[in-house]
Amino acid sequence: MNSSDETKTLGGKVAFITGASRRIGRATALGLAGLGAEIVVTARIARGELEGVAEEVRGLGSRATAALGDVTRESDVSRMVAEAMDAHGRIDILINNAAIRRACPLTEMSLEEWREINAVVLDGAFLMCRSIIPIMIEQGGGTIVNVGGVSGHIGAKERAHVATAKAGLAGLTKAIAVEFADKGITANCVAPGKIGGKRSSTSGASPEMSVPILLGRHGEIDEASGMIVSMCLPHARFMTGQTVHVSGGLYMP
Repeated sequence: MNSSDETKTLGGKVAFITGASRRIGRATALGLAGLGAEIVVTARIARGELEGVAEEVRGLGSRATAALGDVTRESDVSRMVAEAMDAHGRIDILINNAAIRRACPLTEMSLEEWREINAVVLDGAFLMCRSIIPIMIEQGGGTIVNVGGVSGHIGAKERAHVATAKAGLAGLTKAIAVEFADKGITANCVAPGKIGGKRSSTSGASPEMSVPILLGRHGEIDEASGMIVSMCLPHARFMTGQTVHVSGGLYMP
């Protein structure tokens, strides 16, 4: 991506991205950095990978902070947000991307397994929003993008916990859009379909879907992150409360 001054659409903005050590989170961080945003990347584990992403961001000419922490813990969220504010002084964009995607038949699923997925995806997004929205209000506005998934709209075998959590993100997105529109805050959701590339140990195999992908292939990581980045640009400020599907026609609302 061209990093000349003419492309610095997000110059002066700070983006906070959870689950940013690899795949869509990493690509989103680099995409926003390429447009001039300062970046805060977070992850629960894999400090080396997370620091590597921060270094890649710096290589694009943007400031970066790497904060290790668990989005399901209130104390960790408060600390990571405080670190971001100490380092950058503001937060304009929040990308809730943290997730784990285990597989288990519903009839064999423990309550602990159910809660583990929903804690990361839904509780994590709630805690991040609760912590950062007051900062955005004080600044006069902001952008929130929640990263959902197609399973929340069409279901997936042995992914009841994941599908439920991802569907919940769409509802949270609408609630935030309604509650904070008059504060200059927009909230949207990107729901990727089957995205190719190396997957993390917490993702497992790509789930079986009951309908075909119309475009006949898996998506590229940059195709999903590109939509997330687009929602953070000035031209998207009249869009809020929406779930946009990047799934090659796997799901058409």
